[in-house]
Amino acid sequence: MEQLSHETVRAIAELAKLELTDDEVALYAGQISNILGYFERLQQLDTSAIEPTASVLPLNNVLRPDAPGQPLTPQEAVANAPDSYADQFRVSAVLPE
Repeated sequence: MEQLSHETVRAIAELAKLELTDDEVALYAGQISNILGYFERLQQLDTSAIEPTASVLPLNNVLRPDAPGQPLTPQEAVANAPDSYADQFRVSAVLPE
């Protein structure tokens, strides 16, 4: 694959709202070109016999047993709240009155 031009890298950086130095533009031109080259190589592979998958690793959720415990008292629930009143959380109004 041909290396990306510095103008293309600058255009990509502008879309990403990045300010790059000339040295960074030169560095990223090579790196992005290498990445795109790998994609070109991957596109040459025949994957028609491979079933689509989201991950090659088995996914297992690690969950603790759902066992009931002692609930917090209202006083314990609001103990660390920045502002509370009568065992309730007090927050700023979000709707006009």
